[in-house]
Amino acid sequence: MTNFIIALALGVFFGFSLNKAGLTKYNKIINVYRFTDMTVLKFMMTALVVSMSGLYALRGLGLITFPNVPATYIVGNLVGGIIFGFGMALSGYCPGTAAAGAGEGKLDYLIPGLFGFLVGAVIYGLTYDKVFPAISAIANYGNTTMPDLWNLSPFLTILTFALMSLLLFYLIDRVGWQRKGSEQ
Repeated sequence: MTNFIIALALGVFFGFSLNKAGLTKYNKIINVYRFTDMTVLKFMMTALVVSMSGLYALRGLGLITFPNVPATYIVGNLVGGIIFGFGMALSGYCPGTAAAGAGEGKLDYLIPGLFGFLVGAVIYGLTYDKVFPAISAIANYGNTTMPDLWNLSPFLTILTFALMSLLLFYLIDRVGWQRKGSEQ
């Protein structure tokens, strides 16, 4: 029960953060695909760096253990990413912003969000038995994480990812994507 309450509290905080950052606005999501506003990318990269740092620090202190990592299927991840990206570009919402917008009571978030979740679940359920065995046979890296795959310290991996994120943020600001997107 405690895990459920913690997860619920973190989810509410994440939704609140999405809202306060303005990421529940349709134009913020669409402008990422137009390359005119990279606020969403910067928010998500920051969230990844913070969560990776926190999780590995807590594990290093012995306060948590990681659950079993599911197997990494490169082809499945690519296909799933393409489907996810297509659905996100088509609707203008990602699952997080759809849930946060629906929490605000906006029907235009609730309908595509629920529709996307349900259609995705049905397609997954109907194709799993036929598609999964074929995909899992191609480029299966097993139960591994990036630090394991590269044979690096997790902290070095996090530092590398954080530095790459900072470089990306600098380049985004240098190109001026933020200023163009905020004018629209």
